[in-house]
Amino acid sequence: MPGTNNDINVLESSGLFSKLAQGIAPTAYYKIGGKEYDMGYYLADGIYPKWSTIVQSIHDPRGPKKKFFAMKQESCRKDVERAFGVLQSRFAIVASPARGWKKCHLHDIMTSCIIMHNMIIEDERDLSAPIQDARETPAPEVEMIVDDNMKFQEFLNRYKKIKDKDAHYELRNALIEHLWDEYSSSNA
Repeated sequence: MPGTNNDINVLESSGLFSKLAQGIAPTAYYKIGGKEYDMGYYLADGIYPKWSTIVQSIHDPRGPKKKFFAMKQESCRKDVERAFGVLQSRFAIVASPARGWKKCHLHDIMTSCIIMHNMIIEDERDLSAPIQDARETPAPEVEMIVDDNMKFQEFLNRYKKIKDKDAHYELRNALIEHLWDEYSSSNA
């Protein structure tokens, strides 16, 4: 598959996964099928590795649960693609090639475009619509570790946890069961 190695190289150097391994990424706590998870996950297609933080599309969805999961996952991927398409149509800089930009500048550009898009939507919204109260989120607890060896061991443990293939399959199967239980009876 052309470009696959390059895509994996980009993934390996991603600031997103680097921050997760360093323990400075935003936390994500959720429960599926009675099991608690503490790392978010991303929907991806089949070129990505089977990491605990990446849930891939099911290419051979045999059985009703896997077919259902594949449909739901594809729907979510299309939502993300549509959202990115909206930004591309509204802001020419998002639609143009990004190879010459530094990662930090791309981050700032995307963040700025999302903020401006939200400001435009807010400006165009119906002022007579009911407003919902925002919920407070607790401040993250940060524990400083002085011992460099301990810090390095924790980094290695998080890195290993991210790349855990068994955890990938466990999460994927738990998501299949959850979506099946949650939505299959309502769609019948």
